[in-house]
Amino acid sequence: MANFFYVIIHQGICRDVKTDQPKQETRRGGNRAVIFVYATEGLENMAFISIAVSLVTYFYGYMNFSLTKSATTLTNFMGTAFILTLVGGFICDTYLSRFKTCVLFIIIELLGYALLAVQAFLPQLRPIPCKGVALSQMNKCEAADTSQVAILFTGLYMVALGTSGVKAALPALGADQFDDKDNPKEAAQLSSFFNWFLFSITIGAIIGVTLVIWVSSNKGWEWGFGICFVAVLFALIFVCMGKSLYRNNEPKGSPLLRILQVFVVAIQNRKLPIPENAEELHEIHDKETRIHDEILQRTEQFSFLDRAAIIRSTHDSTTTTTTQGPWRLCTLTQVEETKILIRMLPIIFSTVFMNTCLAQLQTFTIQQSTTMNPYIKGFKVPSSSIPVIPLLFMFVLIPLYDMVFVPLARKFTGIPTGIRHLQRIGIGLVLSAISMAVAGVVEARRKSVAFEHNMVDSLEPLPMSLFWLGFQYAIFGAADMFSLVGLLEFFYAESSAGMKSLSTAISWCSVAFGYFLSTVVVEVVNKASGGWLANNNINRDKLNYFYWLLSVLSVVNFGAYLLCASWYKYKKVEVKQSDSIAEGNKVEMAIV
Repeated sequence: MANFFYVIIHQGICRDVKTDQPKQETRRGGNRAVIFVYATEGLENMAFISIAVSLVTYFYGYMNFSLTKSATTLTNFMGTAFILTLVGGFICDTYLSRFKTCVLFIIIELLGYALLAVQAFLPQLRPIPCKGVALSQMNKCEAADTSQVAILFTGLYMVALGTSGVKAALPALGADQFDDKDNPKEAAQLSSFFNWFLFSITIGAIIGVTLVIWVSSNKGWEWGFGICFVAVLFALIFVCMGKSLYRNNEPKGSPLLRILQVFVVAIQNRKLPIPENAEELHEIHDKETRIHDEILQRTEQFSFLDRAAIIRSTHDSTTTTTTQGPWRLCTLTQVEETKILIRMLPIIFSTVFMNTCLAQLQTFTIQQSTTMNPYIKGFKVPSSSIPVIPLLFMFVLIPLYDMVFVPLARKFTGIPTGIRHLQRIGIGLVLSAISMAVAGVVEARRKSVAFEHNMVDSLEPLPMSLFWLGFQYAIFGAADMFSLVGLLEFFYAESSAGMKSLSTAISWCSVAFGYFLSTVVVEVVNKASGGWLANNNINRDKLNYFYWLLSVLSVVNFGAYLLCASWYKYKKVEVKQSDSIAEGNKVEMAIV
């Protein structure tokens, strides 16, 4: 089996196609190539989202986890899936091409779904499901033993690792198919790519939260995990089908190592004066440079790092010797690459809380829906399919945004994306605060219905449609459309050429930190409030207070984001055309 996968990646249908010849390069990339990226993302996300929104039900009803443990296990799984994107991004930029990284991690994800399907199919690999038991008796159900939990977590975290690599590499692979520097037409297409990438995510998610979840709920979880396995298998096939059309990146070495070198050299040169003229700092203007002739111009922020681009010299009676090397001298572009990452960090941290709110919608809202009337015109809607409401909203809104709003805004602003990335993210943060406020109102209404009909401890559904939950989900869907695409595009556009995948991974880390913070927030609020969310019966919890608290904190978070966004300085790039450089290696530096 291992040899089979090695052949797939290195020698078989998934082999990279080299793009060294300019004539061949011009025939690659563009919208033809990204069709396969869209298909791959849609299929992979169909599988991932279907389990992301329904695993609480699986943990609670089939693995006999408590309600709190079910929610915590899901948020930890989701957080890990997104934080591991840093691993995929690092591998992309350092060792493998984005294409090979996608193939490798899709195979890992495939094996994870296979293991989960086997566990769901074989009763001896899981405890006897504790279904139909009164809420007050749930603590008496048989718990999963150590081996059963180990199998579950192995499968889950193989899926988490696999999807993390795909999320880090696939958006950058798609964006690489457009040349936003030398081709104005492709620059506009790059702007649209991220919108349509989210559209493919949305289509996959719609199928996942409807068809796949319906199969899991009505035919068995082994069928649900089996469909996920097949979907990811076809994702692997589609990404390989486009190999002859891709513009493949060449790994340029570890961006983390380059950043570390800047700090080390800057500390070594801490006593040297900083030159006022940027032309006095070390830079290489060479057509063979490994950053595709992208030269980053000097910025004033974090000027102490500029010392890393100052050359140190030693003098004796006859000669002057200059000491060079990656740990003794850095280029100005390398310094600016480090500054970009530092400037990005406050932006990513100020968007974390929005994803904490998203984590609550994916856990507590699903539990709310299990207590409500699931029927619409005689058809029973699985509670885990409630997220289809914001997805349908996004399905309509994304094309309107890309084909109507962006062209109109572009006429007034002259910006290819219509509005700036940071403005788009800010709109998403505002909408998330509104969504939490609405969620609190809906939950207050749901609890009042439970008390009015004396159904607080009943297992019967309340006489209130679960589609009431659609209001908060729809608003948050719009928030996600603005913020997620804004973050992906912002980090891809602002990062240097040598760390595109890692920067894309960093944008996903906002989601990861949000999920991890969600677990902490729930525990802290429980202790500070005396147990708002401590009951195993959601009808006796004070979830509406919790939602309103999140809304208030979201407003505070938006204020912090405004400060970070106003402080951020967009990068300045000087593009050197290779055929216009008549001189050989030109080095500009300050000699001290």
